[in-house]
Amino acid sequence: MSAFPEKAKVVIIGLGGIVGASIAHHLIERGWDDIVGIDKSGIPTDIGSTAHASDFCYATSHDALTCWTTLYSVDFYEKMGHYARIGGIEVARVGDDERMNELRRRTDSGKAFGTRVRLMEPAEIKEKFPLIEEDLVQGGMWDPDAGLVIPRSQTVAGKLVDQAEAAGKLKVFANTPAKSLIIEDGRIKGVVTSRGTIMADHVIVCAGLWGRLIAEMAGEDLPVMPVDHPLTFFGPYDEFAGTGKEIGFPLLRDQGNSAYMRDTGDPKTAEGGQIEWGYYEENEPRLVHPRELLEKDQARLSPSQRDLEMEQVIEPLERAMELTPILGELGYNEGHSFNGLLQTTTDGGPSMGESQKVRGLWYCVGIWVKDGPGMGKLIADWMTDGRTAIDHARVDYARFNPFQLTEQFIHDRCVETAKKIYNPPVHPREPFDGGRGIRRSPFWEREKELGGYFMELGGWERAHGYAANEHLLEKYGDKVPERKAEWDARHFWRVSNAEQLAMSEDCGLINLSHFHMTDIEGPDHVAMMEWLCAAKIGGDANIGKGIYTHFLDDEGNVRADFTLFRMADRIRMVNGADAGPRDFHYMRRVAEDKGFDVTITDVAEKYVTIGIWGPNARENLSKVVEDPDALSKENFPFAAIRPVRIAGRDVSAFRISYVGEQGWELHMAYEDGLAVWDALRATGVMAVGVETYANSRRLEKSLRLQNADLLTEYNLLEADLQRPKVKEADFRGKAKHLEHRARDHQPAMLCTLVMTDNVDSSGVARFPVGTLPVMDPETGETLVDELGRRSFTTSIAFGPSIGRNIALAYLPWDYCQQGRALSVQYFGETYPVEVAGIGYKPLYDPENAKPRS
Repeated sequence: MSAFPEKAKVVIIGLGGIVGASIAHHLIERGWDDIVGIDKSGIPTDIGSTAHASDFCYATSHDALTCWTTLYSVDFYEKMGHYARIGGIEVARVGDDERMNELRRRTDSGKAFGTRVRLMEPAEIKEKFPLIEEDLVQGGMWDPDAGLVIPRSQTVAGKLVDQAEAAGKLKVFANTPAKSLIIEDGRIKGVVTSRGTIMADHVIVCAGLWGRLIAEMAGEDLPVMPVDHPLTFFGPYDEFAGTGKEIGFPLLRDQGNSAYMRDTGDPKTAEGGQIEWGYYEENEPRLVHPRELLEKDQARLSPSQRDLEMEQVIEPLERAMELTPILGELGYNEGHSFNGLLQTTTDGGPSMGESQKVRGLWYCVGIWVKDGPGMGKLIADWMTDGRTAIDHARVDYARFNPFQLTEQFIHDRCVETAKKIYNPPVHPREPFDGGRGIRRSPFWEREKELGGYFMELGGWERAHGYAANEHLLEKYGDKVPERKAEWDARHFWRVSNAEQLAMSEDCGLINLSHFHMTDIEGPDHVAMMEWLCAAKIGGDANIGKGIYTHFLDDEGNVRADFTLFRMADRIRMVNGADAGPRDFHYMRRVAEDKGFDVTITDVAEKYVTIGIWGPNARENLSKVVEDPDALSKENFPFAAIRPVRIAGRDVSAFRISYVGEQGWELHMAYEDGLAVWDALRATGVMAVGVETYANSRRLEKSLRLQNADLLTEYNLLEADLQRPKVKEADFRGKAKHLEHRARDHQPAMLCTLVMTDNVDSSGVARFPVGTLPVMDPETGETLVDELGRRSFTTSIAFGPSIGRNIALAYLPWDYCQQGRALSVQYFGETYPVEVAGIGYKPLYDPENAKPRS
């Protein structure tokens, strides 16, 4: 072993796991060198999750990013000669119709995101997996690309490290724990280890179960918890003796029982001659804080392996024996069975990207074997280019608010996600029970009295509709169909659509206190935002205006959208609750990197917002403002911001609409919010749930949503949000934006689709939620544009004003014709859709109070 270095470009903490080894490999592939890898264990690890992982890979997620990283990882393992593409089966037992429907949904997601999954009948399941009782299953799903990393992901990690070390790009130091981090002026400078101190420009934390302990050294936490995963073994099982195989039958997932099963191949292989049965605790998951993990010399098995008591698994194991009786026929290998610790996270996504507090400190934690190489690729590209080939917003560590990084919140949310690792199926609108009530508007009590149906975003409790308005269903019931399919109706309140229709005839208030707000001030605040934004920000003419604009990345693709309030002394960014934290940290980093003299402050909890919209919005607002004439069209043009007084409180009124109806956003200090709400309600204005704002009316107006319709894979013109002219001032992504504008046409366009028939094969009208593939009805194949990007619905909702299900989706240019017939797939069934608009085209015009053709 070489002498311990004093300096390096990069230090990887946790090199011995599959994630750390993959990052080292991909950094080198991108031209990095002078990398030092350390691990508190051996290299490859002998104590981390990689050391005992089951090592199988399935690409059956409902998430585009996860499917991408899993498919990338599968190909990566196979190219290295360390993957058995044996296939995988997921089954639904007789009577478990919810699981069977989940498998149908997974085929939808597979078509959307490029996997090859398909449904299968019981006879085929029995043919591929003879150990199963055929009469106990009603059907299943086949994933031909599922398989096993062989002989172990631990082996792959070791091989990657050896290759990097042999190339002279990486120096390796096993049994070298990090003791502390050296941080100066908010930037990482080095790592203090048991062998000595090494200075570094970048430090990457890939310490898995121990990642939170490293983050603590930087004054941060990671929203990750280790959780017990019971792994049991039965044998001997000699079916594949003499074959040399690491696995003989396909993988089997019985997720309705929260379990999986596989054989371990030839008895002469590393794990051979047994049946492995694994279970994920649904009722009482056993979480452990990393501080409580034992050291290697204290653990009987390993710090990441704990003793297993049969009482933990006896009930699901008995159910497993019914489905696969061989488990009851073979001997139970008690000495080989254990609880293997793995990582669950607060929102199902890992923590990746640069630290919120320390520049140059990067995290890559909360990742399973099936995604290790793919996530390693993302980190390497991110550190090299500042962007990745696929939108990574949902895994960016910058997405978290401070309250989401407290120990109690992390524990409570991780308990919930641990219960749902395998079962039950998670609905696209599924709310959390834990970590609730953290942020409430000043009129939350009023909303409770109205019978608000609350869900949460960014910690804010948001009413999607109000029980007090259910009398509206008597008036509008013929326009608001009942959702007879339970899945379509779950976490949806029918009154929301009736509220929208009532608002369109009169007026309504919508609580928008979930907006994330950031103040940017200081000598360079205008200059910085001018450089960051596609729209013109500078100039005295913009003072007193709200400017809708975007951040682009260096490829000219859409990174963020928001509205800026141009004030005399500052700029206030009004953003989405989920996108705001990420943009806040992005601006802080840009300011530091480019030397802008600015102060950037999160003021999300200091201000609240009420939207008032509808044909009578001006009339009703005039009743409560001190100067009604100020609201006239002449005095208050569209997009203007004006100070008004309501109930003796100062309010910034912004004439804008995200619902199409005329009206205003009213912004005020938190402590003034209740008085303003009460004054408006006293005029008789109805409270309307946020469902109208966030989904149904937004889609009727063809309005886009960040992190859903606006993604970094697509440019501003494909989203049809470009300005008529490009401003003279330079801005990030301008060169590429000009290239995009020079094209005859874009490779794809964000289009508005309507379902022309939504009745399923059972005669039930469906109202889809989630992501649906968009297909050519002639071939049944998902549309793919010239850049390889697949078409799927980015947003979908029922529009009561037009009586149709509406979706947004990017379509390849060749399919961008208004009236073009296409199809979508939902629960495995195909439905016809029609292209109703190319780019931005509202389907409903409130001025004429009728749908537009």
